[in-house]
Amino acid sequence: MKKIFVAGLILLSLSVSAQKNKWVNLFDGKTTNGWHTWKQTGVKGWHVMDGVLMTHGGNGDLVSDKEYGDYVLEFEFKCAPKGNSGVIYKVIEDANNKELFAPYASGPEFQIIDDVNYPDKIKDVQKTGANYDIQPPLDLKAVKPAGEWNKGKLVIKNNKIEHFVNGTKTASYEYGSVKWADDVAGSKFAKWPYAQAHAKGKISLQDHGDMVSFRKIRIKEL
Repeated sequence: MKKIFVAGLILLSLSVSAQKNKWVNLFDGKTTNGWHTWKQTGVKGWHVMDGVLMTHGGNGDLVSDKEYGDYVLEFEFKCAPKGNSGVIYKVIEDANNKELFAPYASGPEFQIIDDVNYPDKIKDVQKTGANYDIQPPLDLKAVKPAGEWNKGKLVIKNNKIEHFVNGTKTASYEYGSVKWADDVAGSKFAKWPYAQAHAKGKISLQDHGDMVSFRKIRIKEL
């Protein structure tokens, strides 16, 4: 019996290991399966057209059904002219917690915005590829103009987090480090759940009120 139990544990371990380091589509190109509207069941407003997941604005943020720890996330995005959006990660969702009023209250954001024509004046820490409102992009020229498709990549491993736009690294930091805590303490996130480092979280596609499109969203857990 003991040998059978040990063998079962080995098979389970191998199965879990096989699931990691394997690409999985988070968007099947046809439906919103695997996603839901923030703190709701089902999806409101977001729709799929010609293999593209999109919102025209005013429909609320989308959130993945699953939580993730270490992973590589790849996606393509297209921001509308004068538009604003983002991909938020390490999102904590709790319908009974009023401090969690939006995904960005608990998780960092891979910023997406029309850097050039956004109606309000924006700082570098608010431009595409930034660790939103904490660190400006390492390269401000990596993004293509609004209305064109861009490739985004997010890498999270052992608390090291990197953002990439069209193959260029635009952010790199150690989540939960002393420097990170100091940076957050000086930001608007200081008193939010955001300021408490946590290992896992959901992934959110932000509806900031503007049209934004995503496609080819896939994840590889590490």
